[in-house]
Amino acid sequence: MTADIHETVRLHYAEAALDVLKGTSCCSDESSYGSQLYSALEREELPDAAVLASLGCGNPMMVADLHEGERVLDLGSGGGIDVLLSARRVGPTGRAFGLDMTDEMLTLARQNAATAGATNVEFLKGHIEEIPLPAGSIDVVISNCVVNLAADKPAVFREIARVLRPGGRIGIADILADDSLTPEKRAELGSYAGCIAGALSFSEYRAGLASAGMSDVAITVSHEVGGGMFSALVKASKPATGDASGAGTSGAGASGSEAAPVPAGATVSAGQADCCGAGCGCGGAAE
Repeated sequence: MTADIHETVRLHYAEAALDVLKGTSCCSDESSYGSQLYSALEREELPDAAVLASLGCGNPMMVADLHEGERVLDLGSGGGIDVLLSARRVGPTGRAFGLDMTDEMLTLARQNAATAGATNVEFLKGHIEEIPLPAGSIDVVISNCVVNLAADKPAVFREIARVLRPGGRIGIADILADDSLTPEKRAELGSYAGCIAGALSFSEYRAGLASAGMSDVAITVSHEVGGGMFSALVKASKPATGDASGAGTSGAGASGSEAAPVPAGATVSAGQADCCGAGCGCGGAAE
């Protein structure tokens, strides 16, 4: 099943990358997804192809809080939009890594990095369930609508914790399901490659990060997708010392704020059920 999921997702995002390499956008004009989630100033920093290939459901730059000299890893880096933005923020003494399993996306990302003149970036091929970097080598892990695409999410959370240095942190945008939605119901609402069927619930996401040893988990709803599915920003940290048995769990609330968790029975009106519609997808890239 893992191999099937990987291949389904890979083919979906390979097609999106090829569209951009041919000079066309892979995404719809839906304002809840893609480059419109970034400010005009952020978009102006980037090559056109990086903007065209933006497939995310949020903007991890809003919660990553990057600093000069840090080492950043983007899981499912796609066309490189978040890697290039990160590279500017960490400066020449820092480094931004992008990890993707799709050759076409890696080709596009490296082309975008060259166009941008970014010298402190590196794109790696691999799966986010098995990150090809040493333990404790990363200050910040970011991702944009890709963890929901992973075939083995507990492995992803363990790998995030492994590569982070003590005191390191995450800033992730992802699609999450209301706690009242069963996995079967999520599958009815949309496809795996469309970021719906594979999405975790709010409580599952918190529990997964806590089980991997992450603490101070905070989830903030960015906007609703429809049918009890939400785009959210996730923050957490790796304890500098000791374990994460006292992990905090701030909840989900309005865009840009921390608030109470989404109640177990809460839903939103049905709307767009499959992330970016036909031909686009949802994540920053295939994972």
